[in-house]
Amino acid sequence: MKVAIYGQNYVKDTTQKAVERLLDILLRQQANVFFESEFITTQNAEIQNSSAISTFDKLDKTFDLLISVGGDGTILRAVTYVRDLGIPIVGINTGRLGFLATIQIDDIETALTEIFKGDYKISERSLLSVSTDPEHSDVVETNFALNEIALSRKNTTSMITVETHLNDEFLTSYWADGLILSTPTGSTGYSLSCGGPVIAPDANNFALTPIAPHNLSARPLIIPDSTTVTLRVNGREDQFLMSLDSRIVTLSNTTTVIVKKADFVIKMVELLDETFLATLRKKLLWGEDRRN
Repeated sequence: MKVAIYGQNYVKDTTQKAVERLLDILLRQQANVFFESEFITTQNAEIQNSSAISTFDKLDKTFDLLISVGGDGTILRAVTYVRDLGIPIVGINTGRLGFLATIQIDDIETALTEIFKGDYKISERSLLSVSTDPEHSDVVETNFALNEIALSRKNTTSMITVETHLNDEFLTSYWADGLILSTPTGSTGYSLSCGGPVIAPDANNFALTPIAPHNLSARPLIIPDSTTVTLRVNGREDQFLMSLDSRIVTLSNTTTVIVKKADFVIKMVELLDETFLATLRKKLLWGEDRRN
């Protein structure tokens, strides 16, 4: 099995611990291991100099798995390597909540043993694809997002107006700090913190969630994921920010942003005893009363 390992390129004790356990298991399973070229520089000298390890800068379809070591943010960055290659992603959690990175450090050996036996399921996650008019070079290079696309104000404390059309029909102009268009995967991220709904990963929907809207009647809206969303920004400043997951670009107010469902999915590896509802209960503490 050919396995890629990706993580953030900074030193963290929990990440080091996870990588050491992970590598030991992979080599025992006689896997061909490839570290992302920058991530391996954060590892100890023994790992960096190991003849059993190779490195990668880009991925191709010969890889069987990508293992992300970190939190959900690390997986979002890993997606920019996987793109439309269809490589399943395994998330090992050394971060906090971990809706995507669900395997804890102490469970690495058990989880990988099951994965190598084929005892796992694949959760296919839809993405957003964005284009701009006029084209912006940074958006052309990486024009997709697994969690959300958000438009927000820049260099001002004043609100912006986000004129929103759905399939060419005018919806409204949001007067707010910004607007989030979220996938089901991203519904438990930025959108949730702004009052958006939780959406099951296999639902065929997106969510529009205003950020601190001035009009209190502006509520989150669920739309079919077949919808084309067109956005235009007005404000006191001449520019605004657009984020695609963790990637941020600056756009002119004359720019039109068009968002659709991407024509590929990201495959997340889930263990057979994992469910989205169980993750919700565990991560959001649903049904728990901490007063006693």
